[in-house]
Amino acid sequence: MPMALGHEAAGAVVAVGEGVDDLQPGDHVVMVFMPSCGHCAPCAEGRPALCEPGAIANGNGTLLSGEIRLQDDGAILHHHLGCSAFADHAVVSRRSLVKIDKDIPFDEAALFGCAVLTGVGAAVNTAKIQAGQTVAVIGLGGVGLAALLGALAAGASAVVAVDLSDDKLALAREIGATATVNAKAADAVDQVRALLNGGADVALEFAGSEKALEAAYHMTKRGGVTVTAGLPPPTSALAVNIVRLVAEERTLKGSYIGTCVPSRDIPRYLALYRAGRLPVNRLMSGAIALDNINEGFDRLHEGSVARLVVTFPN
Repeated sequence: MPMALGHEAAGAVVAVGEGVDDLQPGDHVVMVFMPSCGHCAPCAEGRPALCEPGAIANGNGTLLSGEIRLQDDGAILHHHLGCSAFADHAVVSRRSLVKIDKDIPFDEAALFGCAVLTGVGAAVNTAKIQAGQTVAVIGLGGVGLAALLGALAAGASAVVAVDLSDDKLALAREIGATATVNAKAADAVDQVRALLNGGADVALEFAGSEKALEAAYHMTKRGGVTVTAGLPPPTSALAVNIVRLVAEERTLKGSYIGTCVPSRDIPRYLALYRAGRLPVNRLMSGAIALDNINEGFDRLHEGSVARLVVTFPN
């Protein structure tokens, strides 16, 4: 189905629809790619990332209301995760927006809509990293690097970063990783276990590969927690030794949008950013104009960037 893409963005409100009384034109907002209705069972349990109507809307390419508000010369365009942000204007549900202070630059604020929510949230909300724990982060795209920063902000005593790219491993060391391991090494798992005195308390996987997830699982110690936010092809599967899972009290968890409550967590993460404890601006690989979006996708496919921001004239 024809769709306008773009799911990680920040911008200014131009106009509000009927019934919206807590935003006004000129307000600055971050878009969230999982709208939450606030009424279904997961939302009522404080788990808006699992919103049932939101998942249906995203799967159908509509707004949370079920409506489609985008057209191209009269032809219907579906919404991408309720955002469709690769455009100079977007129509979104109020449930897809979090208001932010106006002094945060849009290019930096945009990172909080996906990379920061997903990565930091996986470390803080899903894995619940505690001060003094050891962590392995596998997959150093923008989300994985944000998770590294989140683990450090949570008080991890050691964080080992794992990736195939030497450039990304170097960036990980620059932003605080205590050690790095290139995933190409045949003994990468053993290297991580040796660096962390027998294995990590927590392994966070963002590579989107079943092999990476299997490696992450084996990088943890007895009683370890493995969290994945990677999205490999739907047919991918992981073989787990059930006896070890039980006898070693291991935990394997999925994390979607960092198990976040966006209206709660985005302000918290922005506060950490302001305090210098979550320097996500270090993850920005550069900026391009919308006309160069295909070049941006090529660079993303090559793995040569962490986060490349698309900017629009004011």
